[in-house]
Amino acid sequence: MPQWRRWTERLQREAARLREEAGTASLEFITVGLILLLPVVYLVLTMSSIQGGAFAVEGAARQAVRVYVQSGSTAEAAARAERAIRFALADAGLDALEPHVAVTCSPHPDACLTRLGTVTISVGVTVPMPLVPPVLQLEVPLGIPLQATATERVSRFWSADR
Repeated sequence: MPQWRRWTERLQREAARLREEAGTASLEFITVGLILLLPVVYLVLTMSSIQGGAFAVEGAARQAVRVYVQSGSTAEAAARAERAIRFALADAGLDALEPHVAVTCSPHPDACLTRLGTVTISVGVTVPMPLVPPVLQLEVPLGIPLQATATERVSRFWSADR
């Protein structure tokens, strides 16, 4: 058998083998692309949710302490701060979450609204992970706890008889 015939037969066998695998590259690309793309998309969604929650909590704490120190009484201050926190969380779409609020005052912990005193408000929420159904939250909630603290000084011109 001449050399050229062996080469021709070999080329024909290779061509037949390559024809059998035609069209699988696109399928492999789509499969590998989805396997790599889905975690990246979920990461972006999760980071967006966390960042939005962080902005909401920080804004809630900042606005709550601002309205607190400008109030006429402690009861009014607490109500206004609660309303500011609810509004800030609702503005970010987190109105269904229950915030944890702590108010501390110095130099007199029992009297927050004293001249030149400082009021510190801490607001914390647990932002749920995106695309996680509530059924999976058995004993451990699937969320990210976020907390923000803001401090403001009571005006030296503040008086209780406003």
